[in-house]
Amino acid sequence: METHYQKIGGEETIRRLVDRFYEIMDEDPDYYGIRKLHPQDLSGARSKLFMFLSGWTGGPQLYVEQFGHPRLRQRHLPFAIGEAERDQWMGCMMRAMDDVGVDDKLRNELTAAFHKTADFMRNKEG
Repeated sequence: METHYQKIGGEETIRRLVDRFYEIMDEDPDYYGIRKLHPQDLSGARSKLFMFLSGWTGGPQLYVEQFGHPRLRQRHLPFAIGEAERDQWMGCMMRAMDDVGVDDKLRNELTAAFHKTADFMRNKEG
């Protein structure tokens, strides 16, 4: 069975997706809420999201190999994440998927999985 990693186009597309995600976050004032949770230099965040998404979509487990288990919720606890931050993150990712041309069926599958994960990151009301 083909993985999401294979369906999306592997490393090249994951890299383009991550780059576009952070470009949108950095340029669009609608995403200021989550942008301010990140350091000024996004290179570390880009690298970590790329490594994480590679494994999360069924490709090489780059993040796990370098950092161990993702422990997403634990790693995000220092940041106040509510519905607004979740929705901003999802907005960036959905636009990035559109911009890199992710196929509609795969986009729908990934959107559902991203939403479940993003919602799990919430650690504040609202």
